[in-house]
Parts: sequence; C-alpha cells; structure tokens
Amino acid sequence: MQQTRPDGPASAAVPVPDPLGAGDTGDGGYGRGAYGAVAEAACGYWGRRGLPTEPGQVVSAPTAPLLLLALLAAAEPGHGGGEGDTDGGGVVLPRPGPAWHAGQARLLGRPLHTVPVPAECGGVPDPFALLETVGRARAAGGDPRVLLLSVADGLTGTAAPPELLHEVCEAAVQADLLIISDESWRDTSHDPHDTMIVSPAEILHRSARHTGAGTHALHAHARADTDAARGSHGRVPEGAGEGGDHDCVVVLVDLGADPEHTFGPGTAMGAARLPATVRGRETGERVRAVLAALHARPRGRDATAAAEALGEAEPLREHRAAGNRAHAARAAALHRILTGAGAVCRPPHAGRHIYPDFEALRPALAARGIEDAPRLEAELVRRLGPYALGGHRFGDDPRALRVRLSTDVPSTDVPSTGATADGSAGARASLESVLRELTAAGPPARRPVKIPDADGSPA
Repeated sequence: MQQTRPDGPASAAVPVPDPLGAGDTGDGGYGRGAYGAVAEAACGYWGRRGLPTEPGQVVSAPTAPLLLLALLAAAEPGHGGGEGDTDGGGVVLPRPGPAWHAGQARLLGRPLHTVPVPAECGGVPDPFALLETVGRARAAGGDPRVLLLSVADGLTGTAAPPELLHEVCEAAVQADLLIISDESWRDTSHDPHDTMIVSPAEILHRSARHTGAGTHALHAHARADTDAARGSHGRVPEGAGEGGDHDCVVVLVDLGADPEHTFGPGTAMGAARLPATVRGRETGERVRAVLAALHARPRGRDATAAAEALGEAEPLREHRAAGNRAHAARAAALHRILTGAGAVCRPPHAGRHIYPDFEALRPALAARGIEDAPRLEAELVRRLGPYALGGHRFGDDPRALRVRLSTDVPSTDVPSTGATADGSAGARASLESVLRELTAAGPPARRPVKIPDADGSPA
C-alpha cells in the first residue's frame, strides 16, 4: 500500500469519511455495515466503562499503530489551532514505554520527551518530573503538546492507582497537554477486587463537574468550545461546553494487544474515543482525513470481527476472565522467584509481563560479562527462549539491568500451559535454576580440560 506522510492537518481537498456511514455502498469501507458497526459497538464498549459515547466520537483504523500515527498527525497544531503552526509539537512519553508509541512519533519527526515512571507503577510519568520536563523543554524552545500514557501498563504489568493518575492528569492539564490514553490492557486486571483501573477521561470529567476543579488552560478550552458552538445565533447546542471538563483526553484501544483475545482478523484494529466537544470534533475530522489519505479503510470482515470483539459477548468475557486468572497466578509466581533471587520488581496487577530490575545482582552478573540490558536479554533468551526483552527496547537506559519477562516463561513454580512452541532444551529450562546459576558467587565453573597422552589419546 502506497502511503503519503501526513505533514500536518489535511487540507480541505482530502475527503473526510462520514463517521455514521451515511454513504455506505456495502464495500466494507466507512459505511453503516462496516465502520458504522464498529462505531456502534465501541459506544457500548466505552459506555460500560463509564464513558458515554456517540458514534461521531469514534474513529478506527486497521491497526492501533496506524491509528496512533493519525492521531499524532492530526493533534491540534497549537493552542488555538493557528494556520501557520502546522509542524506539530513534541510528544511526552513515560520511560520505559511501549516501543510502538515512540515509533509513531518518530515517523512524524516529532521530538520525544521522556519522563521516568514513578516507583508505584509503569505506564504513566511521575507527575512532578512531568512538569519539570515540559517546563525545561519549553524554556529551551521546544513545544511538547501531547502526553501518551497507559493506565494499565502492558510492559511492567502494573496499573496506575487512581490517586496517582489524578495527579498526572492535573499536571498534564496544567501543562496544557493533550492526553492520549492507551487503555488496551485495561481489561486484563489480575484481580477484579484489586486496584480500580480508571481512565483520565473519567477523572477529569468528574473532577471538574463535581468539584469545579480545573486549571486555566482547561477552562479556556471549555470557553472556546462554548463560543464556537454558539455560532452566529448566540445559542449553545445541547451538550456544547459540557465536555470541556475532559476535552483534553483521547482514549485509544488496541484490540490486538493481547493475542489470546484475537478471535478474528478484525480484532487487530484500533479504536479511539474523541471528546464530545467542538475541539474533539475538529480533531476527529483531521484524523479521518489522515486515514483517508493513507487509504486506511477497514475491510468489511475485519470490521465485523472488531464489532464482535467490542460487543463483548458472554463467551468472550468468560475466556478473558479465565486468561486473567491464569496469567495472574503465573505472574505472582514469577514475582516470587525474581524477588527471592534478589531482583527488584513491582508487584504485577495486569497484563502479561513483568519488569524486573537486576541492579542489585550486578556484581554476580558482571562476573559473567553481563553488564547491560542487551547482554542480559541475550543471556536470558539463550537459556530460556524468546521470553525476555531488554529494557533498551522500551526507551530505558541500556546500561540498566532491566528486562521485560513474559508470564509464559517456563519455570517449575509457574503453572504450565502445555509444551513450548519450539520444544528446545533452552525453552524448557527452569527460571529458578537459571537465576541461581547466573547469580551464584564467583565466575562460572569451567569444564575440566582433558590432556592427551603421549600417543595422542585422551588421558
């Protein structure tokens, strides 16, 4: 597929698909039979999560990375959306973070501003470090405008506590950042009675509506939405101006994030919920224009499968719950093994991975030539199989001894799910024995050298 790089908001010449699919011809494009079905199903999906949604607020694309690319390309070019400012601003990312988040920003040439995650969890930046990073970037002439975060972090297997997420949202609004909230792993909570996973859209909506809290930037956007909605008649249409309390949040879902929940080809699609405001509608038009320019039209069968996934029928919910329970048990066992060996690791709450830090074991690992993330990854992959990825792949410091481990990593203390894919001895190795060997005191044992006799035969 030939693609055209979006260098800014698309011109009026680019056709904008009808979000409701009024012109559907049954060809699997953006019509009621395809795109419209996804939009309707997405409304129910977000409605069940406390976010009332109308079809016009929904945009989708064949994949989540492609949709994120369009969202970043179409992000409001300036505080007021001026015509002369079309090159886009910087993107703020938690460190570490999903590689595909940074990849889309790089494709657009957007500056990246990474912020370390707090001690409690991954997926979101430390709120104080966020303000410091944005302030420092703007003082140096930069212009960060978008914060990309994950309320449930598939990298570290953690979920942001609501009180911490509230602080992050307040900091983002204070810095006048558009929040793109990746909520692809929100439904993988290991314990339904554990930390409640909420959306920034819920937090900002409730905070402003019920307490009157908010910042100058947020209220300025709300006033702008109300003024624009009045038009020349001086009337405010129903709902206009009410969405300013969560005007700065776009919710993104990757339906293919968890391979275990991929029941059809369409479940790799990405869907996004835009604010129900003038600003949100304008952003949606730009996103659809970018997707149209890229010919990123969901095929009929893919859209049908995506609509079924978003509909969350009872068999899907039961399958998801069973998978969450299984991964919860395995993640808890891995956490016990790793911390027992001396690694530092956040307790897992969601997702299919954990993110241990082996810094405390550096002397023992250094004795085996393992002094950074790439070498640690290589050694674990050699011994265990393809279950480890170094932190350097996620924007982390390459010198740090941090890796992402899959909950599928074989171990005698982890409930088994059957034979490994390749059946190799390395993939069948026990994590406990590997860690014991890697962290044992002293250099690795050498094999005895056989000295041949005078006649050349081994001694």
